[in-house]
Amino acid sequence: MTVPGQIVILNGVPRSGKSAIAKAIQDGLDGTWLSLGVDASMRSTPERFQPGIGLRPGGDRPDLEELVTVLYAALYESVAAHARIGVNVVVDVGHHEFYSKPLHILRDSARRLNGLPVLFVGVRCPIDAIWQRREQTWGQKRETADETLLAAVERWQSATHAHGAYDLEIDTSVLTPVQSAQIISNRLAGGPPGTALERLAALRADAHSVTFPAVRDALVS
Repeated sequence: MTVPGQIVILNGVPRSGKSAIAKAIQDGLDGTWLSLGVDASMRSTPERFQPGIGLRPGGDRPDLEELVTVLYAALYESVAAHARIGVNVVVDVGHHEFYSKPLHILRDSARRLNGLPVLFVGVRCPIDAIWQRREQTWGQKRETADETLLAAVERWQSATHAHGAYDLEIDTSVLTPVQSAQIISNRLAGGPPGTALERLAALRADAHSVTFPAVRDALVS
């Protein structure tokens, strides 16, 4: 019988350091680690459907929300499939529930990982550090940003962690990616096992999977 692979989900806002931690996990932890998540998903999403699962909180693109639900379902089905055949998976995402209507994406994603070992990690970073990184990476300065961008960054900070349930939290303003990966490694080795996603999945244990004919038709048209 195949031993399932370990899943580590890194949830945080853009520029919080998730991708760097994922790389450090791949480089430093034992075993084979596949990296999946928002960056990989966006690279494979057609331009007309961008930003895909990177859609920011605010509900300002309801035309994309059904597709976002589909793409998250596909992502987590893929994560589960890899783990079931023994591959470890690190997932970098920015989950939030701030859409134009309730989508319950995080709870649906958790349900898709039922029965698999999952450590749900909150990647925290103060907004001042986020703005420093946005300036370094994209040239976005807080003092010259327009109201739309300022509001979006603020919403990311509050919406991404609003669910409140993690197995482990890391502050990347004081920890390097390597240090963060080591903390995660220590938790995986010493326990306790993650339960945060199980609790989220149980909140909608009686819910049925949704189907997405309209989005399927749009993707193949």
